[in-house]
Amino acid sequence: MPDLRRLAAVLAAALLLGSCTSEGDDAPDGNDRAACDTSKGTLIVGVIAPLSGELGEQGKGIANATSLAVDQANESCAVDGYRLVAQPEDDGMNPDLGAQAATKLASTENLAGVVSTLNSSVSARVQPILDSAGILQVSPANTADSLSRGENFRTDPKRRFETYFRTCTVDSLQGPFAANYLVEKLEETRIAIVTDGLKYGEGLADSFTERAEEKGATIVTRQRIDGNATDFTKVIDALKPFEPDAVYFGGQFPQAAPLSEQLAAAGLTGPVMGGDGIYHDAYLSAGGKEGDLATSVGAPTEDLESAQEFASAYEAKGYPEGIGAYGAFAYDAANVIIDSLATTIGDGEWSPSMREDLVATVGEYEGDGATGKVAFDEYGDSTNHVLTVYEVRDGKWVAVETGEYID
Repeated sequence: MPDLRRLAAVLAAALLLGSCTSEGDDAPDGNDRAACDTSKGTLIVGVIAPLSGELGEQGKGIANATSLAVDQANESCAVDGYRLVAQPEDDGMNPDLGAQAATKLASTENLAGVVSTLNSSVSARVQPILDSAGILQVSPANTADSLSRGENFRTDPKRRFETYFRTCTVDSLQGPFAANYLVEKLEETRIAIVTDGLKYGEGLADSFTERAEEKGATIVTRQRIDGNATDFTKVIDALKPFEPDAVYFGGQFPQAAPLSEQLAAAGLTGPVMGGDGIYHDAYLSAGGKEGDLATSVGAPTEDLESAQEFASAYEAKGYPEGIGAYGAFAYDAANVIIDSLATTIGDGEWSPSMREDLVATVGEYEGDGATGKVAFDEYGDSTNHVLTVYEVRDGKWVAVETGEYID
């Protein structure tokens, strides 16, 4: 659900059709809705996401949700005098490609802001490029704490980039939320940790470990795999002597699913648990087994009244990809950019000199989004700390616990 200011714009457009029309505009469309004034030109909302590769479906869900928000903004004449265009760029889940995409967008004329990125390791390369140009970045999916508060975020948090914001919550909350469920609810107390060695997986595993040990669990071993591995014989051989009750995996579903399958075949039948990186339907068909667990940011889309309008509009567009774990967060990220852009420009004209004002406007943003209340703290992090635990039951992900993590 868009920000209240944007809803007001929609209502105004419906009641006063002529208010969005200026002399010389195109004729009304077939629905007798007067066309918006776009005489000031076009503004670009960029997207950086993996549009190809193993996470391509999730990346396309982010791009689709952004395009939906842009289309709705154009229909409601949200930014006075301008037509908005979404420009997606593929990072292939590769930091180097992400840097190339950021450089390309940074040099794109009339770029207003960027919905970016899915992977935290990619964002680490993208952030300084966009920030050096003063370009707003709002991520729907980055969860690594260090992106907003620095490597010493636990003891000495410092905001790294004033231009960076995110609509999802962070690993320092997601990991403990998972640990609480696995140790307290399921009473799994001998846990092995496996990570893919990347920023996201390592940070998630660190926060999980700290909380699990506080709750009395024993981390029997911690192993690392190659992020491109498909045969996990070596790591499984390392785990077997410890006979863990469960395995916590810090990484993405393309490795987590076959790892789960191979663990079970080797006699380690306890649940595999991970973060939002494994919460994907492809996990179920790639080897994930009954009883496996994942946490993900936010509440289930189908359970949120605030998300129903978005979900219906997304379905009506006929996108071949589903909303996925991050679609609603991408929709909110895009609307943060659009609504703040409308506020910053007002009835004036866009100039790159407005970028600093746009970033400041986002910092003060408060609105109702598809994921609930949307606002940011002093580090640019979302103030929405709701998380959900999902379990594989009868071949489907089923939400088993939703709540706000409180330390």
